Amino acid sequence: MKIKVVDKSYSEVMALPVPKHEKPRRMGMFWRVLIKALSATNLHRYHVKYNEAGMERLDKGEPCLVLMNHSSFIDLKIASKRLYPRPYHIVCTHDALIGKHWLMRLLGCIPTRKFVSDISLIHDMKYALGKGNSVLMYPEAGYSFDGKATSLPSRFGRLLKLLGVPVVFIETKGAFARDPLYNGLQIRRTPVSAHVSTLFTAEEVRTLSVEELDAGLTRAFAFDNFAWQRDNNIHISEPFRADGLERILYRCPFCNTEGKMRGEGTKLYCDGCGKVHTMTELGELSADDGDARFSHIPDWYEWEREIVREEILNGTYTLDVPVDIGMLVDCRGLYTVGKGRLRHTSEGFSLTGCDGKLHYTQRAISSYSLNADYYWYEIGDVIGIGDHHALYYCFPPKEVSVAKARLAAEELYKLHGDADFHRLHLHFPNEVAADKAKELSV
Repeated sequence: MKIKVVDKSYSEVMALPVPKHEKPRRMGMFWRVLIKALSATNLHRYHVKYNEAGMERLDKGEPCLVLMNHSSFIDLKIASKRLYPRPYHIVCTHDALIGKHWLMRLLGCIPTRKFVSDISLIHDMKYALGKGNSVLMYPEAGYSFDGKATSLPSRFGRLLKLLGVPVVFIETKGAFARDPLYNGLQIRRTPVSAHVSTLFTAEEVRTLSVEELDAGLTRAFAFDNFAWQRDNNIHISEPFRADGLERILYRCPFCNTEGKMRGEGTKLYCDGCGKVHTMTELGELSADDGDARFSHIPDWYEWEREIVREEILNGTYTLDVPVDIGMLVDCRGLYTVGKGRLRHTSEGFSLTGCDGKLHYTQRAISSYSLNADYYWYEIGDVIGIGDHHALYYCFPPKEVSVAKARLAAEELYKLHGDADFHRLHLHFPNEVAADKAKELSV
């Protein structure tokens, strides 16, 4: 899938009119039938199986909030078939409307800026639910990199309390193995299933505490796709299964070097020390010399997270790279505005460029995670930052790990809430604390 790209100067983009906010539109029956038919035809080809139970605790036609794990693009097709004939809206990223705004609105889409606090999204969700429509949402926001759940918003239970409707969970199994993000849109022959459960009834949402709701969400999103593949003896024999694996495993645990990993075919190479791993048909790693530090890919990824956290704590973490810059301010296109420099430190992000006209900063406390993606719209690996005024899509050189930037952003967010880190490493102005308090009160 590609996106409409338009060349404009930074000044021209900033002079564009601000789009007016639109209320969600109900998806008509024609579109529900059409999407269900198209999804069913496509899913039949991939032999997707459904657990048809899971919503029996809901009244027929009762609007609900549907949460779903996010593994690949097939997730939306699965949800479309399972939710029919319920009228529902889809919370989607703003870039999904580019070039097809009218169609996506007719399909009930509620656009939002990924990892940007958006009060209007909450109002739109309440409006849709109040009209008797359900809302489908991917609370992880970004696709999983390592097959485990990505960070969820803190205190998500407060949103559930505010909406006051039943909460349904659709969990896919096999969707990640079929099309993992790192593998460059190469599809594997893998069985996929969807399992539906009612996490909370409306009464439970009212009576349970925010902490109890958060605990229930944590249990629901405690999955491991690589472990599922191994434990269910799912063999993936495609010869390209390790292509792009360096996007996740960017640091060698043997020579401790970054940027020298290379995934090709069924092998993962370190061009720094010569270490070679084979990715087995069960999704595990086996060292060719018999000495594998990590056989389970998420364990390797978690080790990289620990290294990033150590770098932050000892003050050595920095990302400072040249980038090509795309901007999104409306639904007409991704505006390419030129080149710049992206810097990420313990303070947050700083983006400069466009002949000195662009200077954007984003505090580390602004978001619990980072919009980082592989081969985004077939352009390249990307780091996305921004606010309500504009989103900036930064395309760094190929050797730069956007996964490390996401790990750093997540760990910085956690550390900024830690009193000792706050005292020893950073000196926030008073308005940051006020912003954080305001954010948590939503």
